[in-house]
Amino acid sequence: MRIVGLTLYRVAVPLKKVVKHASFERSESENLVVRVELDDGTVGHGEGVPRPYVTGESVDTAFALLGAHDWAARIGSPGDFAEVVRRLDTLEIPENQADPRGMAGNAARCAFELAVLDAFGRRFGESVGRAVELTVLKGLETHLPRPVRYSGAITAESRSGEIRSAIKMRLYGFHQVKIKVGMSGQDDPRRLRTLRRILGNRMDIRLDANEAWPASELVERVEPLRRYRPTALEQPVPHREVDALAELRPRLGIPVMLDESLCGLPDAEAAIARRTADVFNVRISKCGGILRSLRMIAMARRAGLGAQLGCHPGETAILSAAGRHLASRVAGLRYVEGSYDRHILGANVTRQDLTFRYGGRARPLDGPGLGVAVAPEALEAMTVETREIRYE
Repeated sequence: MRIVGLTLYRVAVPLKKVVKHASFERSESENLVVRVELDDGTVGHGEGVPRPYVTGESVDTAFALLGAHDWAARIGSPGDFAEVVRRLDTLEIPENQADPRGMAGNAARCAFELAVLDAFGRRFGESVGRAVELTVLKGLETHLPRPVRYSGAITAESRSGEIRSAIKMRLYGFHQVKIKVGMSGQDDPRRLRTLRRILGNRMDIRLDANEAWPASELVERVEPLRRYRPTALEQPVPHREVDALAELRPRLGIPVMLDESLCGLPDAEAAIARRTADVFNVRISKCGGILRSLRMIAMARRAGLGAQLGCHPGETAILSAAGRHLASRVAGLRYVEGSYDRHILGANVTRQDLTFRYGGRARPLDGPGLGVAVAPEALEAMTVETREIRYE
């Protein structure tokens, strides 16, 4: 049983509204979808979300990386699903190894890994979630699949828009909400005063600055926000100034979460060694797939740090499914993001709707592979470019 071909898709995923934060804004998401075909005709799909301002990737660089290697030879002919997981876990990519931050090609690696797990999972009758259960790492505690509870998010939009969002979050029964801060022209203390009043005192709120503030201004910027009791502050400074958090973090009075400064295993090692973080934001695409994400979660837990399973705005149900498998099996995640599908996307690529339900609740997925079926007509409607790779 071996891989005989890949199909690479550049897809333009429509968003229902413009997503804004301090680093970027977008009205559609340009994603990478990979289709793996096995020699018996079984196929699997994976997804990555290349972002130049996160890992330095684009769909073009992902196409180039995936076209540069003989993946059929690299994966070989595994005899069972456990062997598939072992081969993927030890798979090294030269471009990634040469990068001091270990992030080059992570979105491409993620899309390929998920497609392989999906295809071989279907072939061997195993769920992608089984890959989580088979991963044994010190500090990583897993359990049988359990329901997941996702958190909500309020973007830095118009005052009336974010008030409506806050009302919806409370009425919809969320227990955690992330609020974007740091946008130019926004009065964040005023915004948080209003939003805290609407959300109520029992809501767990955290802030995401997306690298908005220089380190020299950080303490001053954060001080007036502390009264609203945020439980975490995500990526407050640009990555180039991240080392300043070693001195500033204890003065903030809010746990600091790293995101743009946490893209590969070397980033995680540096954050622990330099004491620049209290929480890791692990996103499956950004971190190179499920298996690398599990390693980063385990590193955080061994160091006594918290971990969030994050997501990229614009992920389709392929990545939503991958996140669901991980979140439903890994214990101790402090926050979980994802499965926003119907709330954010104008269209999706699967036949199943993975959008969370009331209160952010969602059931574990079952069935072989990712547990979702890609609709070829839906994928084709979003596809801008394809590339075929065949192996003899």
